[in-house]
Amino acid sequence: MDSSTDHRSPQQKTARELIWTSNHSFHGWTCSQCEWNSPIPTLLNDPEAKTAFDRLAAGKFRDHKCADHLSRLGSADDADSFTPRIRKLVTQGFKPKDAVELFLQEIALEYRNQPKVLAQAKADGEDFLRRVRAGLI
Repeated sequence: MDSSTDHRSPQQKTARELIWTSNHSFHGWTCSQCEWNSPIPTLLNDPEAKTAFDRLAAGKFRDHKCADHLSRLGSADDADSFTPRIRKLVTQGFKPKDAVELFLQEIALEYRNQPKVLAQAKADGEDFLRRVRAGLI
């Protein structure tokens, strides 16, 4: 099929991805193409339980139809999320462990008087590394 006969929208031409989203109002998996999401249960703390949740979310992601959900729009919450900052460091060539360490140093400088933010950043960094080890990111 050449480009003159392909009538799909640019969004339909690109493959959707399962994205981990973590910010002050939401923690869980989202779709890159639509507003589908799978929020992590609030009291889920055990790493093995989180891995099981990740597998369930991946299955639900495969089964969902983007047409049943609103299209994804850029979110103001993305600026508050820690995961994209870590991901950006990895795409710039840092190893995941080094990226998390550098990220935590940056957060310590930016939020030195906010222990809740520092604790959240550390938890997000550890969770990011767990997901990398599990092959989810």
